Amino acid sequence: MPRFRLDIEYDGSQFAGWQHQADQPSVQQAIEQAIDKFCGEAVRLRAAGRTDAGVHATAQVAHVDLAKAWPNDKVRDAVNAHLQMAGARIAILKAAVVSDDFDARFSATRRHYLYRIANRRAPAALDKGKVWWVPKRLDAAAMHEAAKLLLGRHDFTTFRSTQCQAESPVRTLDRLDVSREGDLIEVRASARSFLHNQVRSMVGSLKRVGDGSWSGADLKAALDAHDRAACGQVAPPDGLFLVGVDYPQAAGETS
Repeated sequence: MPRFRLDIEYDGSQFAGWQHQADQPSVQQAIEQAIDKFCGEAVRLRAAGRTDAGVHATAQVAHVDLAKAWPNDKVRDAVNAHLQMAGARIAILKAAVVSDDFDARFSATRRHYLYRIANRRAPAALDKGKVWWVPKRLDAAAMHEAAKLLLGRHDFTTFRSTQCQAESPVRTLDRLDVSREGDLIEVRASARSFLHNQVRSMVGSLKRVGDGSWSGADLKAALDAHDRAACGQVAPPDGLFLVGVDYPQAAGETS
């Protein structure tokens, strides 16, 4: 059975997350249903990241095994047609046959997230649902300096959900940058893997540094507490995007 890699973007605001839900719409289910309507196969996708309800993606990656070696463009266009008919704000950017040992989740070597904060007195109109609106002025430079304290290998218990199913809270954070462009603050995070709610938890705590209620030392103390109760507020899902997934070489593409 040929294995296809799917590169996907989606607006997460209409979904209860990537993963199947018993009684709520999910991105995974919408794509699987579109594939079923295209080729009559009941399939199960595996994705690089299980984004939460309301979280968006510009570069999600998933793989699926199909019975027939369809042309790559045919898979992309047919699945997109059925997604559009269903009214799902999801697009398959690319479909490509890959080697059988490619796994969208376990072959990934790094994941990249972007969090966007609209930092202005006026609420977001055009970007509503795609940013966290924070009307109080934030010091992005202070946030960036504090973010450096979270880089490297740490026990991130403070910054993970109590529902996180990961066996270990230890992760290595490769990048955590904060920058401002006008009224928009961007937080970019990269790591091989993240804990449940880790990025949103770190952003919520950095926001406290930005508004002056925390110092960098307070952020470090929260990290060292290894206690979820020490975390600042969890930033809302609206501003979070999965923007990249890295794989070795060409990710096993065969055509």
